Amino acid sequence: MSDLNPRTRRTAGAMSVLLTAVLGTGCASRIAYVRPPDPSQTQYVQLNNVPQVSFGDGPPDAWWTLLGSGEINRLVSLALKNNQSLASAQAHLAAARERIRAARGAWYPQVDATAAVQRTRYGAPVLGSLAKDFPPFSAYAAGPTVSYDFDVFGGTSSRVEKAAASAQYESARLDAVALSVSGNVVIEALQSAALRAQIRVVEGIIADDEHSLTLIRAAREAGAVSEMDVFSAQSQTDRDRTLLPPLQQELSVAHDVLSSLVGAAPSDWTAPDMDLDDLKLAQHLPVALPSELVHRRPDIGAAEAQLHAASAALGIATANLYPHFTLSAAIGEQGLLGGGPSETAWNILGSLTAPIFHGGALTAERRAAQDEYLAAFAAYRQTLLDAFSQVAASLQALDNDAASLSAQRQALQSAGASLSLTRQAYAAGDAGYIQVLDAQRLHQQAQLGEVQANSQRYVDAVKLLLAAGGRVELPPTGQP
Repeated sequence: MSDLNPRTRRTAGAMSVLLTAVLGTGCASRIAYVRPPDPSQTQYVQLNNVPQVSFGDGPPDAWWTLLGSGEINRLVSLALKNNQSLASAQAHLAAARERIRAARGAWYPQVDATAAVQRTRYGAPVLGSLAKDFPPFSAYAAGPTVSYDFDVFGGTSSRVEKAAASAQYESARLDAVALSVSGNVVIEALQSAALRAQIRVVEGIIADDEHSLTLIRAAREAGAVSEMDVFSAQSQTDRDRTLLPPLQQELSVAHDVLSSLVGAAPSDWTAPDMDLDDLKLAQHLPVALPSELVHRRPDIGAAEAQLHAASAALGIATANLYPHFTLSAAIGEQGLLGGGPSETAWNILGSLTAPIFHGGALTAERRAAQDEYLAAFAAYRQTLLDAFSQVAASLQALDNDAASLSAQRQALQSAGASLSLTRQAYAAGDAGYIQVLDAQRLHQQAQLGEVQANSQRYVDAVKLLLAAGGRVELPPTGQP
């Protein structure tokens, strides 16, 4: 600075001090995102004992393989390839990753091509008395322009961070859709298997009814029983037949839902015949501990991504309170359209825009961003609580399912013994047919109850695996 005059040196020194102060303030104004700490809980709920559950890292990526069904494995694989909701979520993720690249572009100089043509006539304020002698002329200018925004206060960095958080949210949403699709496929397949089992039970009951009706009619012809017994047997048979159409309708609905999940029209795809007896549930269902669950569940990941985006939005609102520095330059050819020589012209410009008065808008926007961050944090905490509640409910359901299935099997055994004895008593003339019908009804209810309890155990096991950290590994779709 020795070649500068004293006034220029003083001005340059003052600008250096001001710039240093501004830069220091900018570093202090950056909003750094801090990830919420992992939960301190070590268990979800107090249980007497769930022998099928083991706590640790959580279910494997292909969690449905714990059901031991090759048919379910094939159905899930088909759905993950063809489901349209999954395709939509993948496209949303790809778009979000492109927006990261778009936001990062602001870190680099922006180069544009410009061209301008003008028709000009100078007036007296410019040329004075000579204006009347200077003819109108047409001129052009063309060339590249370059501009660069100094991200002193982190506004651009915060926008990139927000775009990355949005992509993180879309990634978590994709995982959630994949988990939902796989879970729905498995549950509908189990529903289909349970309905087929109930249909077989009802068909067996109807066959028994018809056999009993034949015997009663023969006994009536021999005069051994009254007409009332025949009507009672016929009524029981007709009533049991009414159980079949609703079950068949539910099975059709389950098959139609499965076709939608695997990305096919019901007319173009036939659902496989599922059988509960083909399932072999793993002896131990792995459940993630609370500290690990926050890293596995996609809904928690999505809530954290929204929290991160809210933090970045607060950084943008904070940066808007501080000056904005831009450097721009242009170079190009200038000349007259009518001919004559052209010359290369250039300019370089540094600018600073500092907010002074905006009617309180900028500070209000920052306060709004702070409130949005608090809202996102509360939503994250609620998502965490909901997740723990779902795991607890699934653990309790699985615990109760074991007791329910045991009770239903005991009821089936007792009802079967009672029906056998009642039929023997009826044959010996020691019981009326109404007693036989009552025994049949109890046996029928016990048969259906056992099938429903067994299928419910599988459904609750699936819900536990989904709630307790189940994952679906999808092929990579590209990284930003």
